[in-house]
Amino acid sequence: MAIPTSRTDREAEIFIDDAKCNGCGKCVTVCSDFEFELVHGKSRMTGQTHFGCIACGHCMAICPQGAIRITGREMRPEDIFPLKVHASQIDYEALLSLLQSRRSIRGYKDVPVTEEELQKILTAARTAPMGIPPSDVNLLIFDNREKVRQFTSDFCRLLERNKWIVSGWLLALIRPFTDKRTIDFFKKFIRPLLFFYTDQMKQGHDIVTYDAPLAIYFYGSPWCDPADPIIAATYAMIAAESLGLGTCMLGAIHPFLQSGAGVRQFREQYGIRYKSREGLVLIIGHPTMKFDKGIERTFAHVDYYNKPHPSGHTSS
Repeated sequence: MAIPTSRTDREAEIFIDDAKCNGCGKCVTVCSDFEFELVHGKSRMTGQTHFGCIACGHCMAICPQGAIRITGREMRPEDIFPLKVHASQIDYEALLSLLQSRRSIRGYKDVPVTEEELQKILTAARTAPMGIPPSDVNLLIFDNREKVRQFTSDFCRLLERNKWIVSGWLLALIRPFTDKRTIDFFKKFIRPLLFFYTDQMKQGHDIVTYDAPLAIYFYGSPWCDPADPIIAATYAMIAAESLGLGTCMLGAIHPFLQSGAGVRQFREQYGIRYKSREGLVLIIGHPTMKFDKGIERTFAHVDYYNKPHPSGHTSS
C-alpha cells in the first residue's frame, strides 16, 4: 500500500545485487517496514510489508557492499554519497556556540545574499527530516531586496482588504462560539499587528520583512506533516547563521495567506501552490549590528514522567 504525497502515489522499488550481497543482515535490521529477510545467506524481499518502500534510503545507506539500489518516490541510486564526517564527531560546544549566538535580526545591510550562499542554505535545508518521503515542503524564494519589498507591499494591500476579520462586529459575532483566549489574541495581537503593518507600509516603512535582501517562504501541501515546513526553515536558519548571516523567522505572514478576500488570487499571483496548515517566512541578510552577548532562555515546563520530586511528590 503506497503512501501518497503531492509528488507520488507509488511505492519505491528496491533492487538487490546478489553478487555484491554478503549477507551481513544490516538491511534487515535497519528497515522499519520489514522489507528484507536473509535466505541462504543472502538478502531477499519479504513481500509482506505494511506500507511498501517509502524511499527513506536507510537500507541503501547502510549496505557496506553497495548491493542495494532504490528507485522511485524521487529517489535514485545516484543520490547516495559518502559522509565526510560522522555526526557524533561534530563538536557540541561549537554547535552550542552557534545556536546561542543566534538572534532574530530585523536590520540588514544593503548587501545581497550571494547565489552561492543561498544554495548552501538550501542544501542544508534539504537534509531536514520529513514526515513521509519524498518531502512535501515547498519553497518560494525572493532573492533580492526589490522582490522582497514588492511581495511585502502586495501583502499589505491584501491585509487592507481583510481588515474586517479583526472588526469589532465580527469578534462580537464569534464570541459565543470561541474562548476568551482567542478573542483576546485577536484584540490584543492580531488587530494591532495588522494595522501596524499596513499603516507603516503606507509611510514607506517595511516592518513586515524589514527590507531583507532574501526571504524564503516555507509551506506544505495537503499531504504534508504540519511540522515539516517549520523544521526545514529551522535547518535553513541554522545554515545561514553558520555563514555569518542574520535571520528572523516570521510567523505572521502565513496565516493571512490561507483565507479571505483576494487570498486565492494572491497565491496564484505568486505561484504559491497550496493552502497549508503550517508555514513561515525566513528572512536572511547581513546584519547591521553584531551582538557579543547571549541571553539564556527557558522552556515553559520540563517534567520527567514518574520522577520523584525532593518534596516526595511524583511528577506526571
